[in-house]
Amino acid sequence: MRCEYCFHHCILDEGQIGFCKGRIGQKDKIVSNNYGYLTALALDPIEKKPLKEFYPGSKILSIGSFGCNLRCPFCQNYQISQYDLKDKCRYFTPEQIITEAKSLIPDGNIGIAFTYNEPLISPEFVKDTACLAKKNNLKTVLVTNGCFSLEALKMVSPYIDAMNIDLKGFSREYFSYIGANLKMTEDFIKEAHKTSHIELTTLIVPNHNDSLSDMEKECEFISSINKDIPLHLTRYFPRYHEKEEMTKISLMNELYSIAKKHLVHVYLGNI
Repeated sequence: MRCEYCFHHCILDEGQIGFCKGRIGQKDKIVSNNYGYLTALALDPIEKKPLKEFYPGSKILSIGSFGCNLRCPFCQNYQISQYDLKDKCRYFTPEQIITEAKSLIPDGNIGIAFTYNEPLISPEFVKDTACLAKKNNLKTVLVTNGCFSLEALKMVSPYIDAMNIDLKGFSREYFSYIGANLKMTEDFIKEAHKTSHIELTTLIVPNHNDSLSDMEKECEFISSINKDIPLHLTRYFPRYHEKEEMTKISLMNELYSIAKKHLVHVYLGNI
């Protein structure tokens, strides 16, 4: 059995778990291994996703599970993204999540955000929960690395209002460093823009994806889709296995200036 949801194309036997920890071989098909199993549930400001141009000032119920299809050395949520935590999670049905989301409306909640780990390793759960959210007039947000097939995207896109897509950088060498696929991410962004409000985030890691010329190319790519797509340039701090020193603010400002030549909305984060 071969998984078609991302570039790894894991071939799984009965009971075998995929690279992402979120897919498992079962009888004659591959199914979600983390469906409904949550490691995190919190009411966050929408700006934390980060989304700046989608209901600014509001809050959203943010939920996360475990697993990811990438192995970024600087992962900020490695405690949940890099391990199979099924035995340590609490199980929620989509209906229970909707009930929780609606109970928080008086506190400013506008909907549900799939975030923290990589949500699209279980598109079935995203689809079922987001579809039910739409029926209850709740907004839906997907925070993803975008390194997935268009098949996975099309499964959830009719039910997603907004996405923040993590465009890790803009060189094949860097994508190889983090174990990702640039072409798949580019195609994902182009297609997602057709159905949802999208914003992009690039974490700037010194000596890895901080090239001024690469930033120029990245912003040319984004503007070729739509120059109004917001781009978040985020400052890196040492985390997980990555030992590079924190990104200099002077470099962040240089990259910001380049991005502003091509894009209307550019934001600096972690400054």
